[in-house]
Amino acid sequence: MSFVNWLANRFFARGSKPSTADIEQSPFRGSIKMQGMFNAYLRGSDGELKEEWHIPNIITSGGEAHVADQMSDQGQGAMSHMAVGTSGTGPATGNTALGGELDRNALTATQDGGGIGKNKVRYECNWAAGDGTGAIQEAGIFNAATAGTMFARVCFSVINKGAADTLDVDWDVTFSDDGV
Repeated sequence: MSFVNWLANRFFARGSKPSTADIEQSPFRGSIKMQGMFNAYLRGSDGELKEEWHIPNIITSGGEAHVADQMSDQGQGAMSHMAVGTSGTGPATGNTALGGELDRNALTATQDGGGIGKNKVRYECNWAAGDGTGAIQEAGIFNAATAGTMFARVCFSVINKGAADTLDVDWDVTFSDDGV
């Protein structure tokens, strides 16, 4: 039964508004929550793992609006880039940009077929030797090579990426109805 038919049968036929109890019993009731996990791996020039981080992040207000846009096909581009920066100012849902963007690279996004689960999206990005070198303290996911909508942001203790180091990031976003 469609939502419209259910609504018509349940309420309009009897001429009443739905009560809180009616809404709670609706087969169409629910919400979607998003939780991100930033996973970073710093490797030296020899390819050996130097350090790794696993940090929950925030989804920005712009990111939430972007998900709604994607579901309605209103034209915003898909998330396509990841950026790193030098600002240690904590993340907030109203953030629209990194505090001190250092470098931005194209990312790869996978879902389900990548073996990570039907309710997850994984964004992968890397910074090769000589790319994004510096004292990194923040990262974000964007839908453009410059500016664009910032979907998520995370801040962390300094990652000192030397000129010969590489940085690999796997950023998982889980969609659930129970807060992950």
